[in-house]
Amino acid sequence: AVAPLFWGAVAGVPGLLGYRAINTLDAMIGHHTPRYEQFGWAAARFDDVLNAVPARVSVLATAISCVVAGEPSRVRDVVRDVRRDAPAHPSPNAGPVEAAAAGALGVRLGGRNDYAGQVEERGLLGEGPPPTIADVPRASALADRVGMVTLAAVVLLRSLRR
Repeated sequence: AVAPLFWGAVAGVPGLLGYRAINTLDAMIGHHTPRYEQFGWAAARFDDVLNAVPARVSVLATAISCVVAGEPSRVRDVVRDVRRDAPAHPSPNAGPVEAAAAGALGVRLGGRNDYAGQVEERGLLGEGPPPTIADVPRASALADRVGMVTLAAVVLLRSLRR
């Protein structure tokens, strides 16, 4: 939710639509397969560039959402986990976002993943137990708060520009 709001705030509807087009293109052809190897890399790199700032905005919004939720001590966990753990993630943008969420929720994310039969070892993000089904409502509430914090910031910034 953060990146589309960010690009909509920066460049209006054309920025929002342009971002979504590149993001969708990356999702469709930005992975390593023989069919897409020759041109999918460009979509993936462009998507990485477009998400660099919004990913860091998401980290800030996650920290602010901890305060909004009445858990200001979690801000320290968010900052610690992002600084320490985000670089271990293979994605330069998903790493900070996922590490921030792990800190905000007090769980450990990452590790071994299996994608279509390919095992990928990703770094561990956060401290605490692995998430359980009971954490799903908390994660959903966190995502809602992050979206609302970002929306409030976008509306405020857009109104100040006028």
